[in-house]
Amino acid sequence: MTFDALLPMLLTVITAATPLLLASIGELVTEKSGVLNLGVEGMMLAGAVIGFATTVGTGSAFLGIVAAGIAGMVMAFAFGVLTLTLMANQVATGLALTIFGIGLSSLIGASYVGVPVEKLAKIEIPGLSAIPVLGPLLFDHDPLVYLSVAITVAVAWFMKRTRGGLILRAVGESDLSAHSIGYDVIKVRYMAVLFGGFTSGLAGAYLSLSYTPMWVEGMTAGRGWIALALVAFASWRPWRVFGGAYIFGGVTILQLYLQGAGGIGIPAQVMNMLPYLATIIVLTVISAGPWRGRLDAPACLGKPFRPAS
Repeated sequence: MTFDALLPMLLTVITAATPLLLASIGELVTEKSGVLNLGVEGMMLAGAVIGFATTVGTGSAFLGIVAAGIAGMVMAFAFGVLTLTLMANQVATGLALTIFGIGLSSLIGASYVGVPVEKLAKIEIPGLSAIPVLGPLLFDHDPLVYLSVAITVAVAWFMKRTRGGLILRAVGESDLSAHSIGYDVIKVRYMAVLFGGFTSGLAGAYLSLSYTPMWVEGMTAGRGWIALALVAFASWRPWRVFGGAYIFGGVTILQLYLQGAGGIGIPAQVMNMLPYLATIIVLTVISAGPWRGRLDAPACLGKPFRPAS
């Protein structure tokens, strides 16, 4: 296979990985604070439909992207009020958030089915975009692709190099200890949850404004759940999340190319299962294999914070 034939496939891998990366990097920050939010799928759908509706209504993709991020944050704030302030069960609340997001997006998006929207424009970087081979592969993408990489770099730096990152990790590892030395655990967790909602909203906007520039009910197609799995697959490390997103994006595109090739004798339904089957296999291996002790899950993950009176 020549590079000219391979390049379109590599470019589609990038587009498939971007929503996974945006959603999972935000969930990583949320979980590092000790909060388990299973509502990623619902927040992505809210971002997708609000971003699309705003873009159609205003004609501005920028406003659509901003609105999508805010929609994700609103959903995340509702989750935070229930779990951090009212101390509801995080697992049940996250599942309810996903169900709510599915229903709300279907309701809002009913009038937008079949409405066309212009795909996000690519940003060509002068000089770099013209480089043979690497130019079109690395420097000729829409803003959300670049933003996903920038957010990953920023999160990796924040976690490892800043005082705020240390506080975030301390809250996730031992909330009572962090509270005892004066840190506001609930405030830190609210900020982490809102950040996770914002990036999930951006992931939804990417789906409806770039990946498939249209609104389709349930267009996330389980990507929110894969993003959750990616965080565990990456052992709560930003750069592993980046690599994992592109691996799973590659698996998604591979099954599409194999279906298009034909003549391989495998039912299409089995091919559609590949991304989810890969998720199950990877999680099983890292949970039962020699990597089990390296998962590094935050010690307070999913546990409500009840400060001593």
